[in-house]
Amino acid sequence: MRYLTEKTSTPTALLAGLLLILSGVAAAAPSIPVPAPPQIGATSYILLDHASGEVLASQNVDQPIEPASITKLMTSYIVFSELKSGGLSLQEMVPVSEKAWRTEGSKMFIEVGNQVKVSDLLKGMIVQSGNDASVALAEHIAGSEDTFAALMNQYAASLGMSNSNFLNATGLPAPEHLTTARDIAILSSALIRDFPDYYKWYSEKEFTFNEIRQHNRNNLLWRDPAVDGLKTGHTSSAGYCLAASAQRGGMRLISVVMGSASENSRADDSQKLLNYGFRFFETHQLYRAGEELSRVKVWKGVDEELGLGIAGDIHITIPSGQYENLRAETEVMSVLTAPLAAGYEVGSLRVFLGDELKASSPLLTLNEVERGGFWRRMSDSIALWFHDFGE
Repeated sequence: MRYLTEKTSTPTALLAGLLLILSGVAAAAPSIPVPAPPQIGATSYILLDHASGEVLASQNVDQPIEPASITKLMTSYIVFSELKSGGLSLQEMVPVSEKAWRTEGSKMFIEVGNQVKVSDLLKGMIVQSGNDASVALAEHIAGSEDTFAALMNQYAASLGMSNSNFLNATGLPAPEHLTTARDIAILSSALIRDFPDYYKWYSEKEFTFNEIRQHNRNNLLWRDPAVDGLKTGHTSSAGYCLAASAQRGGMRLISVVMGSASENSRADDSQKLLNYGFRFFETHQLYRAGEELSRVKVWKGVDEELGLGIAGDIHITIPSGQYENLRAETEVMSVLTAPLAAGYEVGSLRVFLGDELKASSPLLTLNEVERGGFWRRMSDSIALWFHDFGE
């Protein structure tokens, strides 16, 4: 199969200039040297761009570690999934079992035998980090916390959290109840992507239930207006943990700090990582899924041309001021013959920064082209013979 390759000096010229730049990003900004990430005292950490998935800083990202109450991110992910699918409603009443009421650690102070709305339990779990709320939700969804933990592990596997093992819905210490900084970043990004309407609860600074007002333990919500989530965690064995997310100028970053020495240090370390990412990197949306990026000739078809595009959006994260140094290449089959189905792969698109491949995607047919009539096929067969002979 022969391919035709096209190279351009910058993506701006690629495919008839259909590169899409995030609004407000200056393409000609001066290049800024990128220093090493800040020194972090945590056991493990990661800084991730939400849109591109690029890891901007990391240490011991795949080291299994106790997650403490960051576990509740997975608990809430499952609850949100149930709400989205219609298997649960925010107004649904949940009975409080004795086990949920007796669960040790942080509480929202629900009382055994009472019934509490799902929406209140969610806020009690997210804002107040209530272990009692977590158990009540787990029992209501799965019948028991043990069964819910099995469900947590199934969801973790489906999200690509390959180094996590959950044994409870709260994060209370248990043998082999472990995750990693990378897996928590994956989960945090999935929460933001899959449940934008529910994610907003992670930015709430306080919640009052049963006449008891408690504050969100994520101190960054007060320090940095760009921060809008996610979750803290702490036990004596896990140390102080924080998964945080912030958005500035259309760029969203996620930081995960595990095993810090104190409540202040986990917030300080997270702020350092976020500031580093926003200062020295920028994220661009280059192409959108389903949009026509190029048109190519089709032989022996009802239509003479066919639009090409990509299946998913392409975002890249690069050092600040390096946009003009991007280079794009396309490779497309030299001869396309009908019939062709929509979604058929006919080539590839690659974007480089210098010699580094930053993004790649198959080029797909955007629509179907049916086989042409007899005379069209005959004339194109003759033209193709001369085309091949000339090569």
